[in-house]
Amino acid sequence: MSDIVEHYSDPQDASVALYLMENDGDELTDILVAALEDAFRILDEDWSFHTMH
Repeated sequence: MSDIVEHYSDPQDASVALYLMENDGDELTDILVAALEDAFRILDEDWSFHTMH
């Protein structure tokens, strides 16, 4: 292991890293699962729209 601290150039990555260091992952897992469900719903709606034509 190295003593070099990773610096994140993307603020979103830094926010996620900080969140994971300070909290357990259960809440983040719930957020990610909800986002995936939304993405699959949108894809399903888009797929249904294209198969009707």
